[in-house]
Amino acid sequence: MLLSKGLEIEIYTGTPAGEIIGLSDQVVKALEGFVREPDNRNVEYTTPPCCSYESLLCAILQPRLQLRQFLKTLGNYTLIPGSTLSLGDASRFFRSDPQNPYHAYIEKTYGTDVVTASVHINIGIEDPEILMRACRLMRLEAPLILALSAASPFLDGRVTGSHSRRWQVFPKTPAQVPLFTSHQHFIDWTNEQLRLGTMQNVRHLWSSVRPNGDRRPYSLNRLELRICDLVIHPLQLLAIVAFVEARIQQLMAQPHLDPLKSSQLNPARLLEITDANEQLAAQSSLDATLNHWRTGQPIQAVDWIQEIYTEVYPFAKQAGFACFLSPLQKLLREGNQAQRWLQAHHQGQPLEMIIQKAIAEAETLDQELAQYLCEPAALVA
Repeated sequence: MLLSKGLEIEIYTGTPAGEIIGLSDQVVKALEGFVREPDNRNVEYTTPPCCSYESLLCAILQPRLQLRQFLKTLGNYTLIPGSTLSLGDASRFFRSDPQNPYHAYIEKTYGTDVVTASVHINIGIEDPEILMRACRLMRLEAPLILALSAASPFLDGRVTGSHSRRWQVFPKTPAQVPLFTSHQHFIDWTNEQLRLGTMQNVRHLWSSVRPNGDRRPYSLNRLELRICDLVIHPLQLLAIVAFVEARIQQLMAQPHLDPLKSSQLNPARLLEITDANEQLAAQSSLDATLNHWRTGQPIQAVDWIQEIYTEVYPFAKQAGFACFLSPLQKLLREGNQAQRWLQAHHQGQPLEMIIQKAIAEAETLDQELAQYLCEPAALVA
């Protein structure tokens, strides 16, 4: 049985030349289904939960085509790949809603470190204890998902030295988040953070993975994986989603995969390893040498992903979505977006040219896929 899936996609707006320009205030007024971020230069849309990968693909593409069409009515504007302000300007915060006190808090506390674009993957799990088990496993393997999705090697027109600058600087909040042993543990911990002020509200839990639902922390129905950079290629994004779902399907069939049962390491050591793995994956993505949560032994990120791929493929095949998982192999062979961009730069291409080419390729790909898979997007003004 397929699990329900939904995506929250943040993306920059700007010009075909790569200049990022804040337009979200106009977008959210004109288009239904889009919401503003604290900074005006990126905008977010959410796909409705669905089980079918074909439906999810259309849910990714249709709002994006609608957004592209609307941007053209404002001028020569488009969507810009990448998860950081690749060509600038990271020195200023452009408020999308100057009267919003929470946005004021975000700007004052974090500055432009949070002005990033990403994808949050939500997987529906109704049983809260199974959800907590899945959160534990995916928390320890989230660095692998970051390694697959890394797309932010540039900032302010320069090479940063890391594959995911976004996750390297993103302010994980609170600083220490445990492996939740039960739903009640999550409830008690959340209420304590709110009392201490380390969280401003129930949404102010910015870790790589979190339980989510309609009335947090009490009513939960999904796992939210927050570590992904923006994966602009729709089929690559679906492959990553399929990888996550297949791993959770495996866990549901094999509860002993729970790290609290199958690891040789204690929870404190697991968190140390995972925090370090996140930073290593942010630095070098698929090239990183990580430490496996089962044993603490070093393993190459690409080898670890391949190991899990072999384990989960039968579950994806049995559930009928193995074809959507398969593009992961091409991603592993050819590299993620950060690696491809850095390779082009090492070969002498200027950053501006790399970003401009990516902008054009993303628009062409969206149009080509939509032509075969989706109904034409209607402009809502």
